[in-house]
Amino acid sequence: MRKPNLETSRNNGKIMFIKQFFTRKLIAGIIIVLVIAGIIIGVQKFISSVSKTTKIGFEDIGELATQSVYCTEVNVTDASRKLFGVDIPFTQSKYIYSYDIVIKAGYDFEEIGWDIDKTTIKVKLPEVQILSSEINMDSFKLYHEEESVFRQITMSENNAAIKSMKENAEENAIANGLLDNARCNAETILTSFFANAYNLEKYEIIFEGK
Repeated sequence: MRKPNLETSRNNGKIMFIKQFFTRKLIAGIIIVLVIAGIIIGVQKFISSVSKTTKIGFEDIGELATQSVYCTEVNVTDASRKLFGVDIPFTQSKYIYSYDIVIKAGYDFEEIGWDIDKTTIKVKLPEVQILSSEINMDSFKLYHEEESVFRQITMSENNAAIKSMKENAEENAIANGLLDNARCNAETILTSFFANAYNLEKYEIIFEGK
């Protein structure tokens, strides 16, 4: 009986080791390729979904502000104690100050409707409205301050004065064309939105009152 050749055994062991090594490398390479392919497919799917967000954003708009105006309102708050309709001396409090007010006008998007046929997009717009009136607190300027210990201006009087400033600012803004400009800008903005979803060379946009 022949004894195993030690050198042959060593060679066979090396061959088996090399085969196992390359087999592992091959499996690892296949796994890496599959992972990379999965990532690429996932990225492609993600990019595809992002490309559809234009229409989703178009449908999910809440308030559509189409015009804003900045007004500076000056207010005089004057209070005093009176006796028989005459101011009592040393009881007068008076403040003169101003704030900048930002007024926005536009539409509730849910109230805007549209119909599409073969060649026309008919957009029905409700009446434009004031969406917000906000006071810029950093714009406060004080021109006169006089306060009597016998007749101080109350918080309710101050709040009423601020409310009046907002109402005056809105009236002035409307008188100077705020709502008309908001309507014109709404048509421009909506036309741009429709252009993202439809070929406007094939469609005519018509804006109507609701």
